[in-house]
Amino acid sequence: MNEIKAYLQPQLQQVESVIEDALRSDVSLLDATNRSLRDNPGKMMRPSLALLCAAAVGTPNQDTIKFAAAAELLHNATLLHDDVVDCAQQRRGRPTVASFLNPHASVLIGDFWLVKAVKTILEASCNTGRVTRIFAATLGHLAQGELLQMEKAVKGDTTQQDYERIIYCKTASLFEASALSAAISVNAPQEYVKALGEFARLLGMAFQVKDDWMDYAAGEPALGKPVGIDLKEQKITQPLLSALEGAENEADIRDKVVRIADSPELCREVLEFVKSRGGVEKSALKVDHFIEMAIGQLDFLPEGPARNRLVTIARYVGERGK
Repeated sequence: MNEIKAYLQPQLQQVESVIEDALRSDVSLLDATNRSLRDNPGKMMRPSLALLCAAAVGTPNQDTIKFAAAAELLHNATLLHDDVVDCAQQRRGRPTVASFLNPHASVLIGDFWLVKAVKTILEASCNTGRVTRIFAATLGHLAQGELLQMEKAVKGDTTQQDYERIIYCKTASLFEASALSAAISVNAPQEYVKALGEFARLLGMAFQVKDDWMDYAAGEPALGKPVGIDLKEQKITQPLLSALEGAENEADIRDKVVRIADSPELCREVLEFVKSRGGVEKSALKVDHFIEMAIGQLDFLPEGPARNRLVTIARYVGERGK
């Protein structure tokens, strides 16, 4: 990612500038909090993906920059809201807004970022209606995914199909929107738009499965949360689903997951079950499967350095946390 960021540095600086301008406020508390959040921006995965997608099929322009910035604004808005839903104390190794101010402030600041994402899209010179519809659909997916995960956590009946719908809604849909809007910004042919959207969707699926793999893998995950936190929140993710395949005690394990909220000691039992059944290793194979499918979509695009770096991003997703 460092090499890719260096390759994209001039354009990423423009994206950062658009974001900073969008977030500027004369409300001192809001402005100071926004600047603090931007001091630790994360990997800028979605803007980087958008810029490379545009470069792979055309010449990035100011609309590309705006759409890439909007994707990052929307992503961070969802994080501010997620921290409230999850009662998270840390994000990227630092205290969350919900913890150092309060949950109400985190929701309101998230709303502010969300509005600025929409405004940034509408400031583009063309295709604003089409791109707004794409991001609006993504917002719907994000909300549905979160609520479906909550529903399934209570019941403990998440299936593989449920899980893949959840991770598409919560993660892959925004990857997809980033790529689609970028391709649209350079007026790419429809076959290229479709291929890049599918590449990004599959990449987003791999990205989330890898996050869920990290939650079970030994050691402290690179994403900055303790091992087993998803399980403590009664979330049934890919490693557990993989371990449950063919297990005679499936009903018993699912019951333990449901009861973890009241009996936290059950978390260790479920973690041991997953490791003993090879759930961690099997979920890693799932990541590889999504990545290879994603890379296959790039065969539809013209050869070039941007396409090669899309392959690099895909390989990075598979390797991170190892």
